[in-house]
Amino acid sequence: MHKIIALKKSILILLSILILLTQTACNALKPKKVSAKDFPPDPRKRVEKNINEGRGFRLMGGNSQTGTNYEFASANPLWRATLDTLDFMPLASANYSGGIVITDWYSENNSPNESVKISVRFLTNEIRSDALDINVYLKKCSDNLTNCSISKNNNDLVADLNLSILKKATKYKKEIIDKNIKENPYIIGDPKQGDSRKKN
Repeated sequence: MHKIIALKKSILILLSILILLTQTACNALKPKKVSAKDFPPDPRKRVEKNINEGRGFRLMGGNSQTGTNYEFASANPLWRATLDTLDFMPLASANYSGGIVITDWYSENNSPNESVKISVRFLTNEIRSDALDINVYLKKCSDNLTNCSISKNNNDLVADLNLSILKKATKYKKEIIDKNIKENPYIIGDPKQGDSRKKN
């Protein structure tokens, strides 16, 4: 008799636990009620709201709360110089974290049968001659634009692009340094020697 009562109690406890678990799971699966007021109709404002809540990313400045700050244009002269140099071409991909910029196919109006595509891979953030791996691809098509052949065409154009990007990056880096000097006229050196440079 006592065994039957104990068994009934055990079954009752087990069923109670199962009911609680299923109720909790059902509540967790219920969608949250949201109001249209919480989501601005303007897409730019929605993007801004998502970024501020840490649910997105931004190309031209990051979320300081997450510790990730992608200030491409101002913080990385090499990246900025590359984008400025390739500004005349449409971009297919620009991935800062992956360190690569790929343009779309580009052709001049007077030669629609020939188009060029450029990829730039960043090997380092330092401004030096071996910082970039640049590849130029040339696509030549027949008159009806059906039969096309693609070839790698790393000739003088690669050297010219590399030189142009490095020159711009050097200029941008100098601008950043000059701006920092202007905003922070004192650079603290050895405490025994005092300030190593003062504003003129």
